[in-house]
Amino acid sequence: MDGPNRPQVVDFQLPTGTDPGSVRQRVEAMEKLLERSFVVPGTKIPVGLDALVGLIPVLGDIITTALGAYVVWEARNLNMPKWKLMRMGAHVAVDTVLGLVPVVGDAADFLYRSNSKNLKIIKKHLDKHHPETRIIEG
Repeated sequence: MDGPNRPQVVDFQLPTGTDPGSVRQRVEAMEKLLERSFVVPGTKIPVGLDALVGLIPVLGDIITTALGAYVVWEARNLNMPKWKLMRMGAHVAVDTVLGLVPVVGDAADFLYRSNSKNLKIIKKHLDKHHPETRIIEG
């Protein structure tokens, strides 16, 4: 099957290193996957797996909490201060508690983006302590 209708293979690789640059790439990819991987048709509202998987009662909340905790774990590996890790953990906890409330939790996943908040904390830390990891976009 050659030509324009041939399926394309998406080559997507993330670095496996423990250096700050590799961690930055992984948490940025995770945040995009969880918070901004799709756009709601007919709108410009970005959503991700956090909102979609969160629609599955209980199991969805467990999965999204685990993925949010992974981002905090990556921050811990950067030796970030405990107060920042606690703040990030609180974001994940609030997202989890909101997600447990039927209907309200599903709406909250569109509005309260804990992974985006946590990425902002990590990026600020990396920009200050590891400026070489910055990627200039534009």
